[in-house]
Amino acid sequence: MAWITLLCAGLLEIGWPVDRKMAQSEGQRLMGVILALAFMFGSGFLLWLAQREISMGTSYAVWTRIRAVGIVLYCFWVYGDPAAATRFLGVSLILANVITLRLTLA
Repeated sequence: MAWITLLCAGLLEIGWPVDRKMAQSEGQRLMGVILALAFMFGSGFLLWLAQREISMGTSYAVWTRIRAVGIVLYCFWVYGDPAAATRFLGVSLILANVITLRLTLA
């Protein structure tokens, strides 16, 4: 259950940079800031819960990598960031790192 909580924390972690970007748009500042704070709180709380069973180093590493992969994929999809093969290789290596961390603790 702790790994599912950590996955959810990582997914929420994707939300706050997206909402900070939204807060840069005129007319969406307040909503962007409120949503970013909500995502930060939710993500931090779920990370705290996951760390009851998963070590701090492992949980933090996985949490930040979920955010990194999520943001890259989101920017490919929404903002049209360049989707070069080398970028996908980088994302694949990050995912391999998370899987390796999980398997070594199984």
